[in-house]
Amino acid sequence: MVRMELVNAGWRTSSYSGGNGECVEVAALDGVVAVRDSKDPTGPVLLVAPGAFAAFVRAAAHGEFERG
Repeated sequence: MVRMELVNAGWRTSSYSGGNGECVEVAALDGVVAVRDSKDPTGPVLLVAPGAFAAFVRAAAHGEFERG
């Protein structure tokens, strides 16, 4: 993937984000979802298949990663 494509991506955070700077940002690219730390926008980017990202979001929404 070309780094310029990541720089120009339409990065966004969740509407549930508290705006405290401790968020992840996501960008939908051609055939992949890019994920990065909002505190380090020039840092590493995780590229995930759309289906895998959708499964992660569903699991998080159902509390599957809750402690306890």
